[in-house]
This record gives sequence, C-alpha cells and structure tokens, in this order.
Amino acid sequence: MEKVKRDNNIQDSNAVAEFDRLLGIMDQLRVKCPWDRKQTFASLRPQTIEETFELSDAILKGDLHNVAKELGDLLLHVVFYARLGKESGEFDMGKVIDSLCNKLIYRHPHVFGDAMAANAEQVVQNWEQLKTTEKDGNKRVLSGVPEGLPSIIKAYRMQDKARAVGFDWEEREQVWDKVEEEIGEFKCELAGLAKAHREGLLDETLYKKHAQEEFGDLLFSLINAARLYDINPDTALESTCSKFRRRFTYLEEKTIRAGRSLKEMTLAEMDEIWNEAKAQEAEGDVAKGSVAECNCSDAKRSDAEGAELLQ
Repeated sequence: MEKVKRDNNIQDSNAVAEFDRLLGIMDQLRVKCPWDRKQTFASLRPQTIEETFELSDAILKGDLHNVAKELGDLLLHVVFYARLGKESGEFDMGKVIDSLCNKLIYRHPHVFGDAMAANAEQVVQNWEQLKTTEKDGNKRVLSGVPEGLPSIIKAYRMQDKARAVGFDWEEREQVWDKVEEEIGEFKCELAGLAKAHREGLLDETLYKKHAQEEFGDLLFSLINAARLYDINPDTALESTCSKFRRRFTYLEEKTIRAGRSLKEMTLAEMDEIWNEAKAQEAEGDVAKGSVAECNCSDAKRSDAEGAELLQ
C-alpha cells in the first residue's frame, strides 16, 4: 500500500515519541507487574467495555478534560491487546496500525485515489460497498454490526447500513405510518393479553410473547424515525435518563431534608416537588439562552408530567 505524506503543520511533534514511550512502559508492566502479567484477552474485555462507557459519559457531559483522560485509558487497552498478540505470535502493534492505515486508504478512494464523492452520504455508500470486496471484509451488509451491541445502537446501525445500499423510505415522513401501524398492533396484543389474564386463559404466555414482539417492532420503528430526522436515539434516551435522574434526585433530597420518606408522600406531593425541579431547570436554560419556544399545540406539557414519569 502506498505511503502517505504527513502534514508537518498539524503533526504533534511529541506524539510519536510518547507512543513509543507507552509501548516501552507496557513491555515492562507485562514482565514486572503481577497483575498485568496475568491478564488475557478475555480478562481485559469487561474492563475495555467499562472504559468505553466512561469515555462515552465524558463526551455526553462535554467534559473535554476527562475525554482526554478516558482516551488515554482506552489507548492503554489497545496497546495491551497488541502486546498480547505479539506474545501469541499472531500480530503486534505495527501490524495493527499498518492494517488500519491500509483500510483507511482503500476505503477513501476519493481522497487517496481518483474516485469522486460529492457528499458525506456518498462516502458512506462507497465505504459499505468497498467493505464487501475486501479479502477479510464483511460479505453481507449487516455482518459488520456486532451482535453484542446494546439493542438501541444495534438497531440504529442496522438501519443505517441498510440505508447505505438503498433500503430506506423514499420520504422520511412515510415512517410515521409505520409507527402508527406498530402502535396499533402493540395495543391489539395488549388487549389480548388483558383478556387472557382476566379470563384465566392458558395462552396468556403466548399473548405476552406476542406483545413483547410487537413492542420491539414499535421501538425499532421509532429508532428508524429518529435516524431519518438525524436524531441519535441512544443519545436522546441518555439525555432523558439524565434529566429523570436529576429531577428524581432533587425530589428525593428535598424529601429527606424535610424529614420525610418518599413512601409516605402522596403522588400529588411528589409531583409538586418534581415540577419545582423542572422550573429550576427551565430558569437555568433561560439564563443560558438555550430555550427554544415550541409553537405546536399538540406538544403542550402537562403539570402531571412528573406523575406520569413516576408511575
């Protein structure tokens, strides 16, 4: 594969030296540290997943200081795996980097070759097509989506890869008919489940299985809608989880300061404090200038929102 000339104007002059220093430290740890010496691919895997989520948390919080820190922790794992590969005789860091460089050059012919790509969407389409032609590439469109991904991310990536080969709605508004269809089918199964439970029918388990399948279809269609409107569903849900955590923690802490227990309070009392937390957040958003007014009458927020979330 061809050599690529580096732009010295943007090169971090210390990066190569520091990376070589890291490799040397890893070599010493593997020999001299009892804990590092006993690690395997399998034993490191859970920690790698944890480090990845810690990096994700830092990114979501916009904490660039911790982003740099977590990137370092994740880089350590890359170096560790490469060291284990070297010991097994299968690969080393040089092979890892060389393989990555070759892949990037091959999959960017519009940069390193004569191909043309007018926009980012065309780049993605070319990328997916090139992957199927590689010797060790993915021979099927969805084979590059790991089975172990969290379900929301997996659904999003599967839909995105299908889109890259033309399997998508012609107009994004069409997705709402599918969402409505899935809502109807889910409600139908819930009605059947309620009837089976009420009448003591033997097929209650079957109704529950069908309801679960329909709910999965509904979630899949909503994730598809988010994708079509350029909204990352995992990021959106994470934001909602963070919001719920903040408001519920505010409710819990205020209750404790008042010498009471949440279990002793009525839902109306909890909802009052919940709305207080919402109001404080709204004031903070106004102060930051980050509030956008919604003019859609169907999107009016009820004072009972907190109670609905708590139910």
